[in-house]
Amino acid sequence: MTLISFVVPAFRVQGYLRECLDSILAQPVTDIEVVGVDDCSPDASGDILAEYADRDDRVRVIRLDRNVGLGPARNAGLDQATGEYVWFVDGDDWLVADCLVEVAERLRTTRPDVLLVDHVRAHWDGTVTRSAMAEVFPQPPGAVTFRLRDRPQTLELLHTAWNRLLRRQFLAEVGLRFAPGWYEDVSFSYPVLLAADRVGVLDVVCVNYRQRRAGAITRTRGERHFEVFGQWNRVFRELDRLGAEELRSAVFDRMMWHYLTVLGNDDRIDPELRPTFFARVAIAHARFHPPGGHRIPAGVEGLKHRLAAAGQWRTYRMLRATGRTGERVRVTAGQVRRRVVPPVRSTLRAARDGVLRGYHRAELRRPLDEHLAVYAAYWYRGYACNPAAVYEAARRLAPQLRGVWIVRRDRVHTLPEGVEYVVAGSPAYHRVLARAKWLVNNVNFPDSVRKRPGSVHVQTHHGTPVKVMGLDQQRYPLGAVGMDFAGLLRRVDRWDYSVTANSFSTQMWERAYPAGYTALEVGYPRNDRLVTATAEEVLRLRAELGAGLGEQVVLYAPTHREHLPGYRPPFDPQRFLDALGPSGLLLMRSHYFHDRQRRAWPPDGRGRILDVSDHPRVEELYLAADVLVTDYSSAMFDYAVLDRPIVVYAPDWDAYRLTRGVYFDITAEPPGPVARTFAELLELFGTGRVGSTAADAERARFRERFCALEDGHAAERVVRRVFLGEGSG
Repeated sequence: MTLISFVVPAFRVQGYLRECLDSILAQPVTDIEVVGVDDCSPDASGDILAEYADRDDRVRVIRLDRNVGLGPARNAGLDQATGEYVWFVDGDDWLVADCLVEVAERLRTTRPDVLLVDHVRAHWDGTVTRSAMAEVFPQPPGAVTFRLRDRPQTLELLHTAWNRLLRRQFLAEVGLRFAPGWYEDVSFSYPVLLAADRVGVLDVVCVNYRQRRAGAITRTRGERHFEVFGQWNRVFRELDRLGAEELRSAVFDRMMWHYLTVLGNDDRIDPELRPTFFARVAIAHARFHPPGGHRIPAGVEGLKHRLAAAGQWRTYRMLRATGRTGERVRVTAGQVRRRVVPPVRSTLRAARDGVLRGYHRAELRRPLDEHLAVYAAYWYRGYACNPAAVYEAARRLAPQLRGVWIVRRDRVHTLPEGVEYVVAGSPAYHRVLARAKWLVNNVNFPDSVRKRPGSVHVQTHHGTPVKVMGLDQQRYPLGAVGMDFAGLLRRVDRWDYSVTANSFSTQMWERAYPAGYTALEVGYPRNDRLVTATAEEVLRLRAELGAGLGEQVVLYAPTHREHLPGYRPPFDPQRFLDALGPSGLLLMRSHYFHDRQRRAWPPDGRGRILDVSDHPRVEELYLAADVLVTDYSSAMFDYAVLDRPIVVYAPDWDAYRLTRGVYFDITAEPPGPVARTFAELLELFGTGRVGSTAADAERARFRERFCALEDGHAAERVVRRVFLGEGSG
């Protein structure tokens, strides 16, 4: 029999769901099942559940035909569960590795009706805070089970469904279900404890409770927070039904704590609704107050209880305002103490910078130029990537717009003829950044760039991610040295649109860059050329590189290792060329991060090894190449559009995965053959496995997952949505 059924509801959690499912399925306990419930989610959550069900027979999926909310979705999963115990895990949380070993052991040895487990709050800024379990149980009960009346302090644990495992037959016997609406955990979790004869506590952290920066109801203001009153009404109805009158006082205390917590949270109750909410609290206090009285907390919290009981909103509001003012005074004082007087700047450069900043501020006071679009790529390295493709489409579809590129002075010579530009740091640079209606970049603009009301920022990105990015890098400090995550989020908050090449990228960016932008899942504009290029163009590009019709052109493009400056994968170009044979041509391209300090790849006397790192358009190299060899670079996703052989050469995969962090195992789901050593790489080409039937099948699966949107019209879709406003209603 299955020991644990995990019920995982999914609604708008596409950025987090994979991590949740992986954390469950990777546990070293096999007698489990996962019942995923797609609550008619408008994002890719349902598809992710189906993907996992296709490859793991422990996963089953329920697809609801309408959105019913978290409580009813959990009920739907409960109805299909077969395990002895049920664990409701939210799709944006995840389990601690190997925690299920101790959970399963405790379930088997004590057979509780309810087993409470510990958790941590995993905040979006990388910090972690512990739960109240250590305070509630300073001496953990261990393997002993108990009834709630013997340890009423158990009610002080967080009232969620995901920090407890429940015996399924027990739930059926007492008839407990989730109610609809917000705060659905309240009317389920407390009655569960009231009804249980055998409650167990496992003081082991098992759940990472994700504190999302955006999208959580606890950070959403509105009238729906009033639904908490209906949930607590259900708790007291269940208390009466279950005959647990001796616990009324403890439950009442918890109710008042919860009401005042919700009222005191500025992220939940709008100021104009607070008097009404407070009045409802006073009504609930009078309605459910225990006949024998209850314990009033000490200090300010006790005063709040008394004011709520008396319905004295004005006094309560003054008390709350006084507390807020004190907090602001303390924060301000701390900021003053930390203030450092900047040193006197006397250099000409500093003076010039000051003048330019003043000029920039003056330009910000002028109206936006409704016909000006500013483009940039790779920190002003030149005309490239997705912004270049969008620029070209805009010139064709929105000729009324003036497109201006920002470029470094040392890269001006790389711009195509006829492209208008400004040099980074010049007065013209400050003018266009201050006044442009549209700002398009594949990285972030500098912190000095303000998001003006009415301006539109388009983040095109520059690849499908293998390595973790954004906030996810906080878990891999070796790969995030010197990163300012707070600054990163300020830059992300400027985005209006995030262009993605596939659903996978949309999901990962949502998690890595949580903010209020709109995702444009339209394909990558830079890949349009790979789809639309003619055979004549391919022949011309090959001829420019010196490659004839019968020659095999291999492009080797390794990625950058931020955590290992100067690292180069072991690769001997001459030996590789020997393996290709006399008709081989090897193109070698370093990562763009190395454009200023790159050592030239060693040439050979026959001109069969070419360093193409300075080639302005990587898409042209893709078109010319017959085979791509790469490691963890996003180049594989773009090159796969061409449906040509790809080889993954990953000599440092284990170290890279552990230190830099990855979103999926590229060696398990590759676009073609995988070599872990240079000898294996030579052997792949020597035996012809690069173009084998098995390699073709791997590439087909990869293309289906990552390249389905690449039809040659991605740039057009971006221009029509962003610049022309089509399809936005």
